[in-house]
Amino acid sequence: MPVYVYSIVATSHPQHLKSLHGVGDPPSSLRTVRSEELTAVVSDAPEQLRPKRRDLGAHQAVQETLMADGTVLPLQFGFTTTDDEAVREVLEERAEEFTERLEALEGCVEYHLKAAQAEEALLRQILSESDEARTLNDQLRSGTGGPELPLALGELIAREVQDRQEALAGQLVDALRGFAREERLSQATGDDFLSVSFLVEQDNEKSFLGAQQDLAKELGEDFDLRLLGPLPAYSFV
Repeated sequence: MPVYVYSIVATSHPQHLKSLHGVGDPPSSLRTVRSEELTAVVSDAPEQLRPKRRDLGAHQAVQETLMADGTVLPLQFGFTTTDDEAVREVLEERAEEFTERLEALEGCVEYHLKAAQAEEALLRQILSESDEARTLNDQLRSGTGGPELPLALGELIAREVQDRQEALAGQLVDALRGFAREERLSQATGDDFLSVSFLVEQDNEKSFLGAQQDLAKELGEDFDLRLLGPLPAYSFV
């Protein structure tokens, strides 16, 4: 029967799972698959698994309960394989890699930062600081430019937006890098210009959070910095 895999821990981890259940309706029972050094927490995989709130909550509860007692390699929601033996083979074949990663994640949690800037504020900034953009905009408003003017202005503003957002994203990451053990950039979506995860030592969480709050105050109301965490270190597995 297909197996749903939640996470990997050291075999020495306490693995307090009695109060938990797995994904599915009705909820599946959790069990472990062990190798000499590592243990995977698994359950039977439902035939039709969807990211419903109930199942997402069950998956997350496993990670959080295990995190309370030690280091965890959390797998993303929805990871399945053929059977318990396939899980055991991977644990044995990649034992060194998984053990090294557990050591790298020890005592750490993940924080995920997304950042956006109000579009109107960014446009005002570009027109204020770019002589070329301001000139083209004045010509467009006065009707003195040619038919190619709107396209030229649009292309210029698009380049300015990209350059400014890339530079600002780099500055934000640089400002927080010193408070984290590792970082992972991901593709920003929607209005966001930054999507990044930080692996933060639990002993350093207060300093990291303080630095992020200082950045938010420094940038002001035109910026929206959204910090999620502490989370299982999904981005660093």
